[in-house]
Order: sequence, then structure tokens, then C-alpha cells
Amino acid sequence: MAKKAKITLANGSEVHIDLHDQDAPNTVANFEKLANSGFYNGLTFHRVIPGFVAQGGCPNGTGTGGPGYQINCEINPNKHERGVLAMAHAGRNTGGSQFYITYAPQPHLDGGHTVFGKVTQGMEHIDALQGRDKMDKVEVFDA
Repeated sequence: MAKKAKITLANGSEVHIDLHDQDAPNTVANFEKLANSGFYNGLTFHRVIPGFVAQGGCPNGTGTGGPGYQINCEINPNKHERGVLAMAHAGRNTGGSQFYITYAPQPHLDGGHTVFGKVTQGMEHIDALQGRDKMDKVEVFDA
């Protein structure tokens, strides 16, 4: 059974994501645990760089915070294409809660960050982010 995620933005728009739980099982399980415990609710996309990425998941809203622990990278063959969900980190095996969604292919990130999902619906809402936009709710569920 495949896992899916839904990010509901503060304006009510929804972003639907297919998660790659077979390619990155621990990363997906971590994202699911954080999402379904309410960790992401009310957090912002603190880093929005058009043409590059929209990054969120920092409890401090600055890119400096995390869940209080780190997880290992799960590098897999998935490429950084438009709409990819991947784990942000400050160096190998330092990810936790911060993630990003790519606006365009980013081949220089391939093999360095865990790609663990892809937007299937609502990418136009990610395109419209201005920075500091809030995630009202993030949910992970079996599809």
C-alpha cells in the first residue's frame, strides 16, 4: 500500500504528494510521524527561492531548527525533477524535519539529498508561495 501526503496551506489550497516509501522507508516514516503528530501544523515555508526550491519544516521559522534528532540519508535513484519532495540537511545524515519541494530540475542535488516524494496535484500552489506562507496541516495516509 502506497503512502500519500497532503499539505493544506493557510489559504485552504491543497498539495497532494505520492511518497516513495519503498525507496526511502525511514525518511517517509519520520515524515509521517512528524506530520501526523501535528509537528508541521502552522509552520512556514521559510525559504522560497523561485526556480529552485520552497523549503519548510523548521519549528524556528529560520532554517535553524529541527525535531531534536537527526536521521540518516537514504540516497536513492530518484532524481530532483520539478515537484520533488526531498529532505533538507546541513550535511550528510543531519536531516530531521526540514524538507523542500523543487520548482525545476536540480541535478546538482541528485545523490546528495533523500528524494522521498513527488507532488501529484497542487504544484501551482507551491509556485504561488511568497515566503513565510504557512502550512495549516500536513497529513500522511495509506492510499
